[in-house]
Amino acid sequence: MSHVVDDAREAGREAAARGAWTEAYEILVAAEKELQPEDLERLAEAAWWVGRLDESIERREAAYKAWLKEGEKRRAALVAIFISQDLFNKASLERASGWFANAERLLADEPESVEHGYLASTRALTAMIQGNNDSALSCAERAHELGVRFEDRDLQAIALVTLGRTHLLSGNPSEGVRLLDEASAAALSGELQPFSTGLVYCITITSCNGVGDLRRAAEWTKAATRWCSKQDVPGFPGACRIHHSTMLRLNGEWAEAEAEALRACDEVREYDPYATGIGWYEVGEIRRFRGDFAAAEEAYRQAKIWRKEPEPGLSLLRLAQGKVEAAARGIERSLAANESNPVALVRRLTAQVEIALAQGKLRVARSAADELEKLVDDFRLGEERTPAFEAMVCLSWGRIEMEENDVERAATHLQKGLDTWQSVGAPYEAAKVRMLLGRALRKLGDEDGARDELEAARAVFVQLGAVLDAQTAAELLGEVPVSRTFVFTDIVESTRLAEALGEEKWQKLLAWHDRTVRALIEEHGGEVIKQTGDGFFAAFERPGDAVEAAVAVQRALDGHDGIAPDVRIGLHAGGAFAKDETDYGGQGVHAAARIGALAGAGEILASEETLAGGASGRHATKDAREVELKGISEPVRVVVLDWRS
Repeated sequence: MSHVVDDAREAGREAAARGAWTEAYEILVAAEKELQPEDLERLAEAAWWVGRLDESIERREAAYKAWLKEGEKRRAALVAIFISQDLFNKASLERASGWFANAERLLADEPESVEHGYLASTRALTAMIQGNNDSALSCAERAHELGVRFEDRDLQAIALVTLGRTHLLSGNPSEGVRLLDEASAAALSGELQPFSTGLVYCITITSCNGVGDLRRAAEWTKAATRWCSKQDVPGFPGACRIHHSTMLRLNGEWAEAEAEALRACDEVREYDPYATGIGWYEVGEIRRFRGDFAAAEEAYRQAKIWRKEPEPGLSLLRLAQGKVEAAARGIERSLAANESNPVALVRRLTAQVEIALAQGKLRVARSAADELEKLVDDFRLGEERTPAFEAMVCLSWGRIEMEENDVERAATHLQKGLDTWQSVGAPYEAAKVRMLLGRALRKLGDEDGARDELEAARAVFVQLGAVLDAQTAAELLGEVPVSRTFVFTDIVESTRLAEALGEEKWQKLLAWHDRTVRALIEEHGGEVIKQTGDGFFAAFERPGDAVEAAVAVQRALDGHDGIAPDVRIGLHAGGAFAKDETDYGGQGVHAAARIGALAGAGEILASEETLAGGASGRHATKDAREVELKGISEPVRVVVLDWRS
């Protein structure tokens, strides 16, 4: 029996050493009753990495008791520090304080050691989070000195990254970034333990994002993502996903960013409420940009539940909803609550400029822009301001100068802001500035230049799915929204059918399908806008014609002599704008596409709004229900048309 236990312990140690945390957890938990204190620590770490925080804390408590029993006070104190950190992240502050006090008591009469360094490091991290920068710097410097003296690279790196972030928060970005890069280089080299590696990456990326150094944040996010992908874990845990989500959002990959953030929230909610809140805030931002206000509000509400103040996003949402006074009150409260945090103030002051101008309070906007300029001027990397912060300053002054009719200066600021956002790879932010630049050029009499900027901005908005911004750009281009009934058709399981028929027969069948569907759409007065893979996107001026065309398509396929593909069809009548002479965009198009995606094989699914527009009574309907459509703020009632009747 002893031999079996020894083998299990050794296998668990080996699995933990190579970062195979799931394997290590399963092996060690099976032999838990026979584990030595150091093996209990390994089991606790494995449980932490596989997302079992409560079990991790229990195993660390067991290791703590075992070390005390053996008289190893320093080792017990180190375990107590880790328990305290876990409980702090879990927001169990009283228990965290109690375990930290245990560690202090055990080390009080011990000669100075590396464990004292971890004590100082924890004090530094806590002070940094609480905004006590002087204490954070002092404790982190002591932790680093002890790390060097006792040759503990993990302690040195954690101290360096804490010093770096604290310098950034204190308005000393050049020194802060230097220290962050030094700590992250140690993580990149592979010389640190997994927890230390993840912590260093997490603090570095958060810090670089916070001060608007998005290029550096993107570089370290890529490095962290590569590291996470090599681990037998989903992230740190999940924190890597949140950083990755932020980068995806800034790069305009909104669908992927939202999915990544939601997955991260699910992974970290049990042991890091604040990280969960950041994830929900990211989701709220994406939904606000899309114009999905109800979903954005829910995401911001979740962020607040998980201890993340949802600002300035929530106030900007209120502004977009037309609730200008509520937006102003919200941003003023947030500014007051963060008056000692220069990083937080930058984004909030940028929002206050926009909100104050909407109120007609030019003096408030100018005051906010002046304060913003001073803050951003302190965030210099060498001779240059950090890029994102510089772009925010340019945008704010551009807005104000447009309001003051100083259009030439506004155009200069807006062009610089556009160039800066483009340099960091943020298409949505660049398009927002580009739209304002288009307005400025129009006021300067450069109509060709104005249209170029507005058309480029609209193209980005349409690509991203920023529906309301795309409509605003279309209005500035003089395009009056039109009302159409949009139809999407799609062959169901085309890949399986192609494999069953073989390439030659499939191509013949596909060609017949394309000719038939196109002809029936045009026969009923519709316009084929484009082919979408194995289907069509069409527009009709009258909803009744769209319904009859859809019915005709299904009947033609059903009556085909031989094999015919199953097709699903979605219809929606709504407003849209003409992207150009041959295409449409806007909420009506998005709704029709998403209704089509919900239809089953051989089914016609239509919004009730379509039938209310003159197509009711021609065919029986069934299965009426409300559906949530991505990007649409309110549920939509849909029905199935019984085309066989």
